[in-house]
Amino acid sequence: MAEESFMDKAKNFVAEKIGNMAKPEAEVTDVDFKKVSLSSVEYLAKVSVTNPYSHSIPICDIKYTLKSVNREIASGTIPDPGSIKASDVTVLEVLLKVPHSILLTLVKDLGADWDFDYELDIGLVIDLPVIGNFTIPLNKKGEFKLPSLF
Repeated sequence: MAEESFMDKAKNFVAEKIGNMAKPEAEVTDVDFKKVSLSSVEYLAKVSVTNPYSHSIPICDIKYTLKSVNREIASGTIPDPGSIKASDVTVLEVLLKVPHSILLTLVKDLGADWDFDYELDIGLVIDLPVIGNFTIPLNKKGEFKLPSLF
């Protein structure tokens, strides 16, 4: 019985230490128009990640979903985008490509000012020591202005 009690105490101690351990924090700081191509409109999301550790942290991948009018208009995964700098802030760029065909379906929902509301969900998957893969969920809501081609 004493062994079980010791093991339970050890598990609780480790769980508490990991639960109270500082973790990287992130936020979407900007989402802005980048360019228009023949097939799509590109927006660029900037994610600022603060690393409390004295060593860099590998980023496994970045998953994103962009929605407007409750419809998914862009999604994807950026595999192996690098690392988060040690004891510093790293700014990551997430390119969002919205096909023209999807934008055309949104046009009927746009007002006279050609603005549309969006919701961006990003999952930043990092590899933390001891813990393993850890996802930092991010969300940003805002408004895009469609670029004028004329």
